Amino acid sequence: MLTKHEIRAKYNAIAGAYDRMEAIAEWLGVRTLRREVFGRARGRVLEVAVGTGKNLPCYPAQVEEIVGVDLSPAMLERAHRRAAELGMEVELLEADAEALPFPDASFDTVASSLSTCTFPDPVQALGEMRRVCKPDGQILLLEHGRSRLPWLARFQDRRSDAHARALGCRWNREPLQLVHDAGLAVREARRIFLGIIHVIVAAPA
Repeated sequence: MLTKHEIRAKYNAIAGAYDRMEAIAEWLGVRTLRREVFGRARGRVLEVAVGTGKNLPCYPAQVEEIVGVDLSPAMLERAHRRAAELGMEVELLEADAEALPFPDASFDTVASSLSTCTFPDPVQALGEMRRVCKPDGQILLLEHGRSRLPWLARFQDRRSDAHARALGCRWNREPLQLVHDAGLAVREARRIFLGIIHVIVAAPA
């Protein structure tokens, strides 16, 4: 398993190419899902693993505030540029998803996309999202994981270690199970694209 230092270094190295690396997935429908999922945000919003800020244009204009955190300063620099291009005021901080630097119940909406695959301890990170979310708040997740097709799932399992070493992504995790393990109450959940992509709306239990 990669350490946080190794994950930070890997994403610092690929930050300039990251959006191009995801271009096919965006074209196949992830871009539309971003708008659908994160268009539901309200109030004070925290985005965990904000990356290059690809979700920023998806948030409604009515949200009160947007705070984004990421482990990689190079990814945050890209997010800063995107926010400036969009004319958005966004607070962006370098922080560890497994130890968020915010008090309990600080945010109305906690959001994250395509990120549980990168956390060394995804249950801890999801538990932190739960902690900083208000009791009546919502946690919006757009994730990817192990396919529900047996042949594809077996391929992901075989290539999991190599894929993680190359991209810092453990692509055969089960996001919905991780959400349950973190003690979140699932309000909505669905799987698409061969069962790989997950849309999950949860709340603090």
